[in-house]
Amino acid sequence: MDRLMVLELESAGCSAEAVVNGLPVVALPATGGSACLAVHEYIVAGRNQIGLAAGVPPPGQPATPQPRVAIGPTWARARLVLVRAGQAPSDPNARVLSTVEWAVEEGQSYEAPVTRTSEVELPVNFPRWRWLDAPPIALNAATQRQILEFLQQLAVELGRGNAEPLLAAAKLRFDELALAYQSTTPEGMQRFRDQLQRLFEQKALKIVPPLAESLLLRPVAGARLIECLDPLGAPVLRTQNDDATVGDQSWPIRLAMVEGKIYVLR
Repeated sequence: MDRLMVLELESAGCSAEAVVNGLPVVALPATGGSACLAVHEYIVAGRNQIGLAAGVPPPGQPATPQPRVAIGPTWARARLVLVRAGQAPSDPNARVLSTVEWAVEEGQSYEAPVTRTSEVELPVNFPRWRWLDAPPIALNAATQRQILEFLQQLAVELGRGNAEPLLAAAKLRFDELALAYQSTTPEGMQRFRDQLQRLFEQKALKIVPPLAESLLLRPVAGARLIECLDPLGAPVLRTQNDDATVGDQSWPIRLAMVEGKIYVLR
């Protein structure tokens, strides 16, 4: 693609999270830093909402406001930026589509988490993504058990180098990623198969199936999707390889449920 819409998140002195149309897309720890992610699959035609949360509590903890004091520079900023191939979002020639920011003076108190939003009209031609119309999910005991069993089975098959169960559950996701980035579904699915096969051949697929006590189910996008995390907020489907030189891989899962069936939509 010649141009990409990317979300750039930066912060200092606080954790931060950027949200696009109700979906969290990138986060930073309490130490701050910067991160950048292409976000075509979260953008809709017309009005889009970009959200910023600063001083976000750890996963699983209630987000009730808590008083804090700014120790050193304390700020956060999210920018939606249109870049050309090979161009960094920080390039002064990149086109900034929307900015959301927050800051507090050193030594001043504030209530965390702090949230800010902005809206931007975008003349894109993306279709209406399926997650926008998914039914809200009620996280009762039966639903939680079904999701846990689903994730456990995926973990087992991924550890065997078998990509097909996840590809089947995420077929709609691959369809929409192909539309978002001007690719094809078979290409995207084959890249996933090839990557998993490489990891399998490198013996780098040590995956521990999640247990109920280590699974955090986070409703997002008005509870139409459920984000599947571990207690530290990382994707629950991830490798935990003993060899540090191999590195670890994770697979973010945001799932929908329609008529009792689970679909991975993002």
